Amino acid sequence: MGMSSGGGRGGVKSDINVTPLVDVVLVLLIIFMVVTPMMKRGKDVELPQAKHIEEEDGPDPLILSVTPDRKLFVESEAYPDERVLQEKLKAELKQEPRRRLLLKVDQSLTYADVMKVMRLAKDSGAERVSLAVVKPEIAASAGTPSR
Repeated sequence: MGMSSGGGRGGVKSDINVTPLVDVVLVLLIIFMVVTPMMKRGKDVELPQAKHIEEEDGPDPLILSVTPDRKLFVESEAYPDERVLQEKLKAELKQEPRRRLLLKVDQSLTYADVMKVMRLAKDSGAERVSLAVVKPEIAASAGTPSR
């Protein structure tokens, strides 16, 4: 028998059954592997650093990204030209008129490039456009020189 009580040779088994623990850990690992890529929104760009950051809480913003080669993305969907991008932004803002846009622009782009995209967003009906930046303490811990 697996478990016997009394004064025989067997005694009470005090081993931990790790199979259920391993099952739970594997399920959690799979969940994190599936969810983590979904948490990253927009395209991956090298964000500029800022000395003063204004934290904004509220509803989920619409992510608008511009890569170093000036390609435009809404979330992770590419848009070939400005007209198609404006139509997409107008459609998104029609569903949620007061939704904030978060602009992720690579730091290698010029001020004129950033202003052009901000103007496109404003012309599409965006009331608020925020610029994504890197916090100074994050940049310092990553080994990036601060300016």
